[in-house]
Amino acid sequence: MRDKIIITIDGTSSTGKSTIAKRIAKKLDYIYIDSGAMYRALTYYAITNNLMSKIFFKKTSLINDLSKIKIDFRKSYSNNNLEVNLNGISVENKIRSLEVSDLVSQLAAIDEVRIFMVKIQHSLGKNKGIVMDGRDIGTVVFPEAELKFYLEASAELRSERRFEELKETDKNISFNEVYNNINLRDTQDINRYNSPLRKASDAILIDTEKLTLDEVENKISYYISTTLSNS
Repeated sequence: MRDKIIITIDGTSSTGKSTIAKRIAKKLDYIYIDSGAMYRALTYYAITNNLMSKIFFKKTSLINDLSKIKIDFRKSYSNNNLEVNLNGISVENKIRSLEVSDLVSQLAAIDEVRIFMVKIQHSLGKNKGIVMDGRDIGTVVFPEAELKFYLEASAELRSERRFEELKETDKNISFNEVYNNINLRDTQDINRYNSPLRKASDAILIDTEKLTLDEVENKISYYISTTLSNS
């Protein structure tokens, strides 16, 4: 039996990271971990507990609450997929809103929050056999990962993808709102002091601009097959 490895997929938002990571994990019978969902779950906690909004952020109160917050992944009874849980309750269908998207990068920039999350992520990957996507997985969380990928695409294309997703649940959302959110998150993620978004020096760059999801998956699968056959 081949030894299991850790595969990281980083990149800016709406480059297809989560979809591709899920596909690869299913193909390999690995565990898929959506690190972005973890930060979204914590942002949802902050919003619903009146700790965060567009006009205020009670950072100290949130940091003090971290010790009583549990974020993990559990299989859904309905679709057998791993869903992010906040204190034992699935919040998968509550964390994809534009409200959460507008605030998550601000929350993710806090040192104490990132330390809290990285500790959880390390525990999830201790036995390897995982595919984890995010923004600092290959650079900070698992710099020793056997395979790292970095996905990129233009802000325009990523906004179109995200807009198509969001308008199914929010008929009033505009493309400009989504485009501005994408650019804001890019700026915040790339320029934050702690664990900024960047391509790991040993990550394989994949431009998804003119590729279908199948083509991206095939490219990544080729590198994985080569790595596993040589291990």
